[in-house]
Amino acid sequence: MRTVNRNLTAMPKFKIRHITKYSYEIPVRDSANQIMLYPIKDEYQDKLEHTIGITGNPIIDIYYDYFGNEIGTFTHSMPHHELIIDSRLLVQTTPKILPQDIAPVVEQWKELDAIKFQVPYIDFLKHEKFSNLNDVEKIVGEERAKNHSPLESAKYFCAYVFENFKYKKGITTVESTLDEVWQIKSGVCQDFAHILLVMLHLTNIPARYVSGYICPSKTGMRGEGATHAWVEAYIPFYGWLGLDPTNNCIANENHVRLAVGKSFSDCSPVKGTYRGTSEHTLEVVVTVSYEDGHTAEDFNEAVQHEPVVSFSKNSFRRHQEMQMQQQQ
Repeated sequence: MRTVNRNLTAMPKFKIRHITKYSYEIPVRDSANQIMLYPIKDEYQDKLEHTIGITGNPIIDIYYDYFGNEIGTFTHSMPHHELIIDSRLLVQTTPKILPQDIAPVVEQWKELDAIKFQVPYIDFLKHEKFSNLNDVEKIVGEERAKNHSPLESAKYFCAYVFENFKYKKGITTVESTLDEVWQIKSGVCQDFAHILLVMLHLTNIPARYVSGYICPSKTGMRGEGATHAWVEAYIPFYGWLGLDPTNNCIANENHVRLAVGKSFSDCSPVKGTYRGTSEHTLEVVVTVSYEDGHTAEDFNEAVQHEPVVSFSKNSFRRHQEMQMQQQQ
């Protein structure tokens, strides 16, 4: 597990711009959308400024879902060739003091056993359907036989995913199943997070999916300046601890959280439906910088190099199909 020196008095501020652009071959109408672009607000994250600009300037209705995530919904009924959602955020983060294994290991596992049927932990212990579950159970069983603490086991599985899966963009999509990711041993942050969730759940450690951003750091991180995904595991007598298997590190002040849930489908930043042609392209650009302007990538360069994805189905239908695959 990578360790990073942290100054607990440092409170970095990040500017984050997240642009989602849909382009349609002919005008479409009655676009109804849901956005999860609002940062989680707690003692470790403080939203200083936030504006969201949307084509047509629709009214955004806000509500909170079952997991406490802030969600916006809007409609754009007039015909339009493109839909642009432009989120500009200034957020300040505070480093979180990391857990220490002080309590006896046996007591820690007893604590997890005592809460496994309680809300909200029960929601974050459910297993996804997975044909290769026996392979994962073997790995989990070998680790449990070592009688490590929940913290040590969680860090071990985070390192296991990092060391045994290759980070490779473009080889998987949001529809890729756990079995596909397990077989090719490759993917991106979303895939790494889902594999880690399976391992933690089998170990009886409550764990949840987290979406957000990873911000610039001197150490260098895979996924910097982009949407990112990682996991939070519940550590007895401590609370939720972020684990980033893409970088094999603790998720702390350089990780900005947008939403938590059981999987990607609970945390998708943007999804929606519309009336019109099924042919459209999607472009997503994310730039992250410190408040002083230091950035990992120039915005104009990001626009030029960001891949354009073409779809023959609208995003809502793709989202529905993805949910059906996960429930099979």
